[in-house]
Amino acid sequence: MPDTDLVREHTVYACVMGSRAFGLATDTSDTDRRGVFLAPTPLFWRFDKPPTHVEGPAEEQFSWELERFCALALRANPNILECLHSPLVEYADATGRELLALRGAFLSRRVHETFTRYALGQHKKLEADVHTYGGPRWKHAMHLLRLLTSARDTLRTGTLTVDVGEGRERLLAVKRGEVPWSEVELWMTRLAAEADGAVARTPLPAEPDLARVEDFLVRARRASAARSQANDTAAVGVVPTQDVRPV
Repeated sequence: MPDTDLVREHTVYACVMGSRAFGLATDTSDTDRRGVFLAPTPLFWRFDKPPTHVEGPAEEQFSWELERFCALALRANPNILECLHSPLVEYADATGRELLALRGAFLSRRVHETFTRYALGQHKKLEADVHTYGGPRWKHAMHLLRLLTSARDTLRTGTLTVDVGEGRERLLAVKRGEVPWSEVELWMTRLAAEADGAVARTPLPAEPDLARVEDFLVRARRASAARSQANDTAAVGVVPTQDVRPV
């Protein structure tokens, strides 16, 4: 089975991400689509396992196999958690709806470490751009501010909200290069400090609910195996009419 067929035939969840989901889209923004597919269980019985992720079949489309997606979400991967909380859901079957219902099980205090660690790495890249080119990549600076704000607010409230809401215009001003880099850096430093302060009072648990997520994954695999077995049985049981002979 071609990898893209796994996306076409076995997607359980699909959403729009990027600037459109963040509430930062402009007339020139792309539409980034992300999704989750459930590879049929029998494919894992082979030496050649199904892929953990697939690009396409459409442009700007990227999907993860369910197990890989859950594993990354349990580690509080920022991109994965935001995908799971997108306000622009395009498709969700029964498995996808159950995945969405599990969003809270993936959230934990790990958000602080992963979001801020990622932000620190991006900040160093922006500083390198300033030293090399005289200024940062302003779009990346905007998204770094958005990520730090998201980390702080998630730790404060226990809920991850993807859309920037009232922060849109100020963030777009950064993207247009209308805010001095020195001011942007102070903004980043303040957000990081506020995220640090929120950890001690966060309603989030120390760890994600691994048992609940694993139970969901096992049930999804078993259901997939049962469907495959039923399909195989039905195929074997069909006898062409022309082959039937009277006894």
